[in-house]
Amino acid sequence: MLTQAQPAAATREFTQRLSATPRGARLARRLARYHLDDWGIAYDSELSDAAEAIVAELAANAATHGRVPGRDFEVRLALGTDTLRIEVTDTRTELMPPQTLEPPDADGESGRGLVIVAALADQWGVLARQVGKTVWAHLPLPTAGQ
Repeated sequence: MLTQAQPAAATREFTQRLSATPRGARLARRLARYHLDDWGIAYDSELSDAAEAIVAELAANAATHGRVPGRDFEVRLALGTDTLRIEVTDTRTELMPPQTLEPPDADGESGRGLVIVAALADQWGVLARQVGKTVWAHLPLPTAGQ
């Protein structure tokens, strides 16, 4: 579901710029997992797995489709009281994600990234910037007893 939600107040935040390369995308995924664990979200938890998959997809898109030579992309995690917000910002303004997602062909080699993000996230969307864009996703935090 594509929406224009604003960020919730974060209690913990991590932001890092990375090279717009496959190596940078891989590092984004690993750093996200590390920081979530440091914040008390265990490595093998459902939330950690979903966040890792979302960061991996958005970072791969930033390194592949949002890449501008010589420019980095940025990953940001914001842990609020009831939501984890994931943001990936790249510098490619003219290539925006589609407004509606279509499942890719079964034998297609690409086109699954945002479908995965939409399936895992409570909400996701795109914020246009003067230079580039930010693709974000929200994951709800487990409530007590879950």
